[in-house]
Amino acid sequence: MSGHSKWATIKHKKGAADKARGKLFAKLARQIEVAAKSGGDVDINPTLRAAVQKAKAGRMTNDAIDRAIKRGTGDDDGGTYESIMYEGYAPGGVALMIDVLTDNRNRTGAEIRNIFSKLGGSLAEPGAVGWQFHRRGVILTAEGVDEDTIMMAAIEAGADDVIAEAGAFRVMTEPSVVYDVKTAIDEAGIEVLSADSPMVADNLVPITDTSDARAILRVLEALEDNDDVQDVFSNFDMTDELMEAAAS
Repeated sequence: MSGHSKWATIKHKKGAADKARGKLFAKLARQIEVAAKSGGDVDINPTLRAAVQKAKAGRMTNDAIDRAIKRGTGDDDGGTYESIMYEGYAPGGVALMIDVLTDNRNRTGAEIRNIFSKLGGSLAEPGAVGWQFHRRGVILTAEGVDEDTIMMAAIEAGADDVIAEAGAFRVMTEPSVVYDVKTAIDEAGIEVLSADSPMVADNLVPITDTSDARAILRVLEALEDNDDVQDVFSNFDMTDELMEAAAS
């Protein structure tokens, strides 16, 4: 299983805490605010539509979504955010793409640099890492799903591939249809753990050492705990058992 997919599943389990959910909602709201600056109508603003669909997939309430849209369109007070994609390396040479929305580039850059300084790895020049990634729609299901049911629901809705992973399934799509496919899977009665359009690596770096695995996950957790960091994408690959052990 790819590092991003397995780590997303673990984050879902660990994210059940109210504090983690509150932080997630704050990040989702910020994404909606930024998208809404180009227009508050989801029917004509595809970026906003994707942000709203992502928020609903994360179980954000309609009222909270509406408030975020109003802040973005200027109908309510909101900050001015800048979108930045930082690139870097975690311990073990693992490539990272760090998606940021910030109202203070200098502060955020210093905080990310400090995380690398304390936990290992380093920031990279723009383009040094990005060429290894491309954006894909990824849907992760719970375990115990009937293969024929998910295959039929996902493929008929426009999915490119359905991959069995450790008793669950990973559905791959084009980014533009990921939430349409998720809706079809929901309607088939299948539990979806996450649906998003991450940056997916073309080639993965195998990790087999427990200490390396722990070091990588420490960097990921520290980055994702930063309020300005919206997402972190990586190219590591490790077994389920190793990642579970390293994350415990």
